[in-house]
Formats: sequence, C-alpha cells, structure tokens
Amino acid sequence: MADRFDCDNCKESLYGRKYIQSNDSPYCIPCYDSLFSNTCDECKELIGHDARELFYEDRHYHEHCFRCFRCDRSLADEPFTSQDNALLCNDCYCNEFSSKCVACDKIVMPGTRKLEYAGSTWHEGCFICHSCEQPIGSKSFIPDKDEHYCVPCYEDKFAPRCTRCKKALSKGGVTYRDEPWHKECFVCTSCETQLAGQHFTSRDESPYCLKCFSSLYAKKCEACCKPITGFGGGKYISFEDRQWHQSCFTCSQCSVSLVGAGFFPNGDRILCRDCNSNL
Repeated sequence: MADRFDCDNCKESLYGRKYIQSNDSPYCIPCYDSLFSNTCDECKELIGHDARELFYEDRHYHEHCFRCFRCDRSLADEPFTSQDNALLCNDCYCNEFSSKCVACDKIVMPGTRKLEYAGSTWHEGCFICHSCEQPIGSKSFIPDKDEHYCVPCYEDKFAPRCTRCKKALSKGGVTYRDEPWHKECFVCTSCETQLAGQHFTSRDESPYCLKCFSSLYAKKCEACCKPITGFGGGKYISFEDRQWHQSCFTCSQCSVSLVGAGFFPNGDRILCRDCNSNL
C-alpha cells in the first residue's frame, strides 16, 4: 500500500492536487488560504495565495482594493498619504489638506521643504528677500509689514548708520547729540579710548575723556598746577585771570583757608587779613 500524502489540516489526499508546503507540512489550497492568508482591510475577504497582496502599516489589501478613498484611483504604484486611516493619493490629499504657497499660489506638496510664518506658508524657494530677491531659506530675516528682508538688506535699507564709520547699527549703540554711534566708534577725540558707559565731556561738539580734556583744555590751579575740571561737583575759586581748587585757596604765608573769607593779593601771593596786617 502506498504512503498517504494528506493535507495537514483537512486530512484529504493531496495526490493529483496542488498544495503548499508550510512549516514542513503540506496544505491543500483552500486550507492554506483559510489558515494563513490575511484579510483585506477594504473588502474583508481573504487575500488568496495567488493574489498580489499590498500592505500599509498593519493593514493588508488586495491590489485592486488598494485605492484612493476620494477618487478611487489605484495606489498600487503611486505615492499616497494616510489621513484618519483613509488612503489618499497625493493629488487628493493636497487639494483637501495641503497649504498653498502665498507667493506662487501653488500647493505645497507633502514632504517638500517649506517655511511657515505668521499663519502663512511658502515653498522654500518662494520665500525671498523683498530687496535682493534671493531665497532666505533658514537664515534670519526681518519682517516689515507684508514684506520680508534678509538681515543685510534690512540693515542697508532701514537701520541707522554710525556717525563715524557710516556702517549700519544692527543692535545697541550710543546716541550723542541725537546722532547714532557704534559703541566701539564712540571714542575720545584725542586718545580714542571708548567712551560708552564712561564719564566724558565735549569741546566744539567733539567728545573727550575727562583725562584728555583736562590735559588739553582745563585751566591750571595757581597753587598745585593741576587741572581744574569742575567735574564730579568739584568747586574752584576764580580771581581776575587766576583759578584755584577750593582746597588750594589758602593764605600763601600761614596756609589758612581763604574760602569765604577776605583776602589780599600781594603780587603772585594771596594773604589772609592777619598776614597782610603784619607786613
């Protein structure tokens, strides 16, 4: 008697019939399909062993069931998108869900590079500087009403210019006599020390640090020969064409302070009342 060759599931003989081997066991075609075939997510029927099967994520489809939910076009060899578990061809998805570029009024296709700003969308190549018309891309930009500028063009067009170097001030700076300056450009006219955040004064509308101004223009004290600046609330005494620091205004003979007291000039000297009486 010949050995039996039966379907592992229904036990019917497979002699003279098509069968499929799975895990070292033979199955007749109907049993194989019922045991191992996936169910089509669209029509809910089994996807037979001889049918072309397509799958997306954990869902399986007959080839003829894998179609756009909106236009019914086959997606077997087309790009597609899933929206709320519905399959859509790119055209239908774009018409229904994609944004339009505000510059060219064309759809921004899924997966393409785009830029979104203030609720509007642009193709990356359509988002350009209003001045130089070059794509801004991922670089910084500055909006001005409905126009957008790359930083160099905005500074060239709108930013104030430094009084000294004439270049644009992009941030910060110093205002002196209602004119803008870069901090690094606002320097002492004499020694070129930066004056931003420092005490300074001016002469003929030119700024000077206190040290240079004192050295160049301040009058000298008759007693100590040091400059009399008057800065920081310093007080001084002036008589005829001579000046003294308040602390230096003393009797030339006895050194008593003459501030607020009577005094007598005696040549280059100044004397208190007592010393003058003793002469």
